[in-house]
Amino acid sequence: MLGPARKFEDLLVWQRAHAFVLSIYALSKNFPKTEQFGLTSQFRRAAVSVPANIAEGWKRRGKADKKRFYNIAQASLEECRYYLLLTHDLEYGDTENANSLCIEVSKLLTSYNSKI
Repeated sequence: MLGPARKFEDLLVWQRAHAFVLSIYALSKNFPKTEQFGLTSQFRRAAVSVPANIAEGWKRRGKADKKRFYNIAQASLEECRYYLLLTHDLEYGDTENANSLCIEVSKLLTSYNSKI
C-alpha cells in the first residue's frame, strides 16, 4: 500500500488478521461434529473478533478508544492461541499455518498499538 490508509482494509494488520480468520475456518471445518457448538463455534467467534475489532478501532477518533479496540483484538487473538494449542493437543488438525499467522498478527497489533 502506498500512502496513508483510507479504509481499514488498507491496514496490513487487518489484512493479516483476515487471513488468520480464513485459516481458522479452514482448520475448523474438519473438527468433529461433536465440536460444532463447542470448540468450533468458540474458536471462530474469537478469530472473527480480531479483524472486527481492528475495523471498529479504525473509525474511532480518540487514541484511548482506538487502543481499547486494538487491545480487545489482541485479547481475542490470545484466546485463539489457546484454541490452537487445544486443537493441536486433541489432534484435530495441523495448526502450523494458523500459528504462524497468529504470531504475525500479534506482532503487528503490538507495533500498530505502540504507534498510536
